[in-house]
Amino acid sequence: MTVEVLTAADSEVQQRRVAGALGARGIGAGERLVLVTSSGASMLSAVLGALRVGVVPVPLNPALLAEEREVLVADADPALVVDDAVLAELLGGPEAELAPAPLARPMHYTSGTTGRPKGVWSGVLGDADAAALLAEEAELWGFGPDDVHLVCSPMHHSAPIRFGGGTLLAGGTLVVLGRFDAATAAAAIAEHRPTTAFMVPSHLQRLFALRHEGVELPDLGCFRLLAHAGEPCPPPLKRAAIDSFPDGSVWEFYGSTEGQFTACPSAEWEAHPGTVGRARPHRSLEVDADGVVWCTVPRHARFEYWRDPQRTAAAWRGDAFTVGDLGRLDDDGFLYLEGRRDDLVISGGVNVYPAEVEHVLAEAPGVREVAVFGVDDERWGQRVCAAVVGDVAPDELMAHARDHLAPYKRPKDVYVVAELPHTSTGKLQRLAVARSLGLEP
Repeated sequence: MTVEVLTAADSEVQQRRVAGALGARGIGAGERLVLVTSSGASMLSAVLGALRVGVVPVPLNPALLAEEREVLVADADPALVVDDAVLAELLGGPEAELAPAPLARPMHYTSGTTGRPKGVWSGVLGDADAAALLAEEAELWGFGPDDVHLVCSPMHHSAPIRFGGGTLLAGGTLVVLGRFDAATAAAAIAEHRPTTAFMVPSHLQRLFALRHEGVELPDLGCFRLLAHAGEPCPPPLKRAAIDSFPDGSVWEFYGSTEGQFTACPSAEWEAHPGTVGRARPHRSLEVDADGVVWCTVPRHARFEYWRDPQRTAAAWRGDAFTVGDLGRLDDDGFLYLEGRRDDLVISGGVNVYPAEVEHVLAEAPGVREVAVFGVDDERWGQRVCAAVVGDVAPDELMAHARDHLAPYKRPKDVYVVAELPHTSTGKLQRLAVARSLGLEP
């Protein structure tokens, strides 16, 4: 696997050329730029170059099937769709002037309980808000010109853009894996000596698993920051990370596509086991009477759901937003999540929304009812499973999934059942499905 190295100086040239090429095509601030490209270093330069002239990138997972991608492209209404060939053209554009800070946030799509993807839109920011957005990340994570950041996750996710972009804008260097492979990551650490990295827990699990395969891990003393998020981290894995990386370098944060809630250094996690931390600087947390977590944010962190005022209104209460997660706050302000949204499966740090997958599987011949749910998995955190009522064989349903769903959304196990659990009002009890099948206690 090829590992790329991208310096801030080289990225700055790429960003200027992308911005110049967009300007030459008449694409201006507030317009959308859909990116369906390989997850390389130049993709991040394209994202930053667009953002620094106010053009809003819409990164899509290149693993999406054509019919899935077409729905999102139509919804985003972009000025341009960029694949690898178009990206190469943009990188050859004339250099343009750039704003000091990104003038927007990328628009990422998230599905939620309806199964209909919705874009998280921040609009174009004024200069003061743009500077505040950049400064907030830089102050929290301490990005600087001496940083070498190891990029472990694909560039269509928000965290790699935030950490990688913040590093480049502070003058640092990126080491980009493209896709995560534990042996390649270990070799990159040994060769390039990164100072920072963002990993999901399944990355850490696979990295530490090398020891059981007789592979000695490189010295991890180069790291000043190992940030993890994206899925719950089992305590033994968290302990292994704290013991393996330098003192004070392991941080957890809790957030969503919509926004960030907390940050938690390892010392606070050890003093408050199970917490995901306290509110990030300039934010505050509240848990309402129903146990729903709300986060009050500064103006530059506001968002709306793209062209969906009804869902936008439901997500906001004054300056506080929620994504529907449940939790509790202790007397010192530490947040403990009581459970992720009951519709969400997090597999390998990637969100899979059962309602979206169910809508597709329900169209397969013979399916009368279907429930998609997650089951704990040692390697991936959770694996996607489906229980189906009807005259359909598991292999037939899996074949249907292969034709209509990206690989990460497809059920790994299918169970044909006589009935699914429902409440007295007829609502599917998705959380009870695994238990009814004997897959959970």
